[in-house]
Amino acid sequence: MTLRASLQKLKQNIAQLKEGLLRSSSSRRIMQSEADRRQNLIDELLTREKQLNATFKGDITEPEPSRSTLMGGGGAAGGGSTTNPWLIEESEETKGLLFGEIKQQQQRIIDAQDAGLDALAAVISRQKTMGQEIGNELDEQNEIIDDLAHLVDKTDSRIQNETRRVKLVETKSASCGMLVVIVLLLIAIVVIAVWPV
Repeated sequence: MTLRASLQKLKQNIAQLKEGLLRSSSSRRIMQSEADRRQNLIDELLTREKQLNATFKGDITEPEPSRSTLMGGGGAAGGGSTTNPWLIEESEETKGLLFGEIKQQQQRIIDAQDAGLDALAAVISRQKTMGQEIGNELDEQNEIIDDLAHLVDKTDSRIQNETRRVKLVETKSASCGMLVVIVLLLIAIVVIAVWPV
């Protein structure tokens, strides 16, 4: 009776592990490689649980396996000895840690990743603000350049007008000078003609 209850409890625990793994991997709380590693471990547990049930029901005609054989990876099902599957795929970081410690370690990793993402978000936000400020400064500079270009165009137009006036005055002054010379010559001729010799 105790064995049957223990087997039932094992089956429930495996189901809970599967559900927990499904939730953790779907919410991306753990990396895919870790999810795969855990799925392999759960599959091994399911195989062991089926072997235990078959042994309990008397379906296996082989000699009764010992606890170390079932949980230690002994050769009850496949013949020959194999190493413990729990240690084969376990990483160095989690070796020797309890489930709660592994969970805490993963939570620390997740917290570190969250902190890194928060820092990255702050940097991106700062860069966005800087980009907006640079854009505003460029808009102001463009307005100043447009005003300056307008003033340069007005000044150029004034310079051209003044240049034309100067040329006109120069032309008039040259022709005035000639008229003055002609008038003086005429006066001189008249004076000479009228002056008694």
